[in-house]
Amino acid sequence: MGRVWWTIGWLAVLAAGLAGCDGAPWNSPYSTVDAAANTLYSSFSEQPKHLDPALSYNVNELQLIAQVYETPLQYHFLKKPYTLIPSAAALPEITYRDAAGAALPKDADEASIAYSDYVIAVTPGILYQPHPAFARDGAGQYLNHDLSEARLRDIRSIGDVGQTGTRELVAEDFVYQIKRLVHPKIHSPVAELMKQYIAGLAELEQTLADAYGKQAGGYFDLRPFAFEGAQALDKYRYRIRLKGKYPQFRFWLAMTFFAPVPWEAERFYSQPGLREKNITLDWFPVGTGPYMMTENNPNRRMVLARNPNFHAEYYPDEAPPEDKAAGLLADAGRRLPFIDRVVYILEKETIPYWNKFLQGYYDASGVGSDSFDQAIQFSQRGEAGLTPDMAAKDIRLETSITPSVYYMGFNMLDPTVGGLDEAHRKLRRAISIAIDYEEFISIFLNGRGIPAQGVLAPGLFGYTEGEAGINPYVYDWDGQKPRRKSIDDAKRLLAEAGYPEGRDAATGQPLVLYLDASSGGADDKSLFNWYRKQYAKLGIQLVIRTTDYNRFQQKIRDGNAQIFVWGWHADYPDPENFFFLLHGANIKVGKGGENASNYQSPEFDRLYEKMRNMDDTPQRQALIDQLQEIARRDAPWVFAFHPQDFALHHGWYSNLKPTTMAYNNLKFRKLDPAKRQAARTAWNEPLVWPLWLGLAALIAVVAPAWLAYRRRMAERVL
Repeated sequence: MGRVWWTIGWLAVLAAGLAGCDGAPWNSPYSTVDAAANTLYSSFSEQPKHLDPALSYNVNELQLIAQVYETPLQYHFLKKPYTLIPSAAALPEITYRDAAGAALPKDADEASIAYSDYVIAVTPGILYQPHPAFARDGAGQYLNHDLSEARLRDIRSIGDVGQTGTRELVAEDFVYQIKRLVHPKIHSPVAELMKQYIAGLAELEQTLADAYGKQAGGYFDLRPFAFEGAQALDKYRYRIRLKGKYPQFRFWLAMTFFAPVPWEAERFYSQPGLREKNITLDWFPVGTGPYMMTENNPNRRMVLARNPNFHAEYYPDEAPPEDKAAGLLADAGRRLPFIDRVVYILEKETIPYWNKFLQGYYDASGVGSDSFDQAIQFSQRGEAGLTPDMAAKDIRLETSITPSVYYMGFNMLDPTVGGLDEAHRKLRRAISIAIDYEEFISIFLNGRGIPAQGVLAPGLFGYTEGEAGINPYVYDWDGQKPRRKSIDDAKRLLAEAGYPEGRDAATGQPLVLYLDASSGGADDKSLFNWYRKQYAKLGIQLVIRTTDYNRFQQKIRDGNAQIFVWGWHADYPDPENFFFLLHGANIKVGKGGENASNYQSPEFDRLYEKMRNMDDTPQRQALIDQLQEIARRDAPWVFAFHPQDFALHHGWYSNLKPTTMAYNNLKFRKLDPAKRQAARTAWNEPLVWPLWLGLAALIAVVAPAWLAYRRRMAERVL
């Protein structure tokens, strides 16, 4: 009985203590201090493989390193189409030169341009983050470039090294990184492409390989190896020399492949005792950006903290009218960044993440299939909005069309679906009308996408909105939006192509077509059935041939697929990066290019080659319009859809404008920690009454037994 009353006593103390606590949520995964701090909470589901800017090319990696490194240029946070502005350097001064090195006028004929010189001026006064690689003693000697074995034994993370320092960003740091693209131990994913454009880069690769082979090991210093393609002109200016004319190179200057890397960082990280503990540049980046990585534990969390050395940069003061109306200029002119710290926590499952988001413990969330109906509803006009429950919690929805295009491709080398004669064009157009991608988007994408009207994705120069931008071979304009032509229109085209009711007019045999696909699992069954139904509208029998992805790719390379589904996400926001997918020089069969349909049109190629290296002018727009018309007329693709991203965030998290081209937008984001903490407390208020009820029930059960026990003891005494 003593133990029972001891338990009851402790339950009473616990209930009283919980009822009288300071109001902080009991289920908070964060300490009281962390919960009130200006800290953004996000997550990751798999560890990034590379944080070295010469290697990283995945979105989950770029979302980290783009906060640490600064590129020469960046995209304006609010403007569309995508607009380049200075970041760590000014916009380049471009000079065209002939084979003798003489300067040419800006409007020189492309054939006369042997080289393009990009002279880039670095902004003076920019400092690197505090880092052990820069620490020096009073005599100017580096303190941490040759650590003793005793010191190395005590180092478990970058913070254990101790002394830190900094220095100014200079032009040579940008040149050093360009050399790193062909470093013998770094296999940069863009090295092959850049060797085609940067003068002397291919020769530098061989020179570095020869020199590295003669070195015993340790730090391989790239500074002594000069080459034509990248040279520091003085402390703050450097020049990149390209072969010929390649105006799209300006977009590469906004990618982290061209971010500066200081030689001291490579020297510091080259020490074997650090590499063995995974303390490397590929794990702990060193940059001049608004944040620095202070913790990288792939089994638990990663942390970015405000860089105390970050130079003055300010929130933009101009935006489109709709962004201004949405409050995105409320912080115009304020110094960046706004958030002090970012914590990424390992979350392998989507459901726990979603629940924590609803509790307020994560500040933003995507919209998965499991939570879609809980979060999103569509109006009668098909517009996406939040459910009442989400709106009641002041959760906001941001949507954006990605610079991507998905399409159903026809192998133009195939005798049945290929060919540029009118009969084959009408066959492909009939199929284009019959495949209802509005229905596809509704069923398979939860409405997250828009039907494609041509080659270009929205948000790029050359894309045309409204009636002027529709595909007139597949759609009509109903006065407000595109409306897919009727199935009767498709059947008429099919008959004119020689297949009335889906049968060969000459032989009477049914038309059988083949869709090649890679099988991804059980969910593919409903998708494949849907494709069959679309073709069946025309009386066409569709046979789906599935295989593994490697075999599927080989069939595409060999030209053995008849019809297939493919997609493309822009490397940079220029129309050339989409239209090259139909350029005859890029066909897949024989040339290994990205033209998977093997489409070859002399008319298209001529206009493309004229358009691709032009500046964004009305003349270029006119050529783009002509290219769109040819692609729509010839129909080597069924233009399918452009995906749409859905993202949710709480009302205390602001300055969010979705973009899938720029990754350095964290510096613009802002939190209201007090508002967040109040919401967390309200949403996670504990229910204490069940505890008191349980305590009362326990007492009600125990009390009679205790009283009976007391009576028996009293009787024994008597």
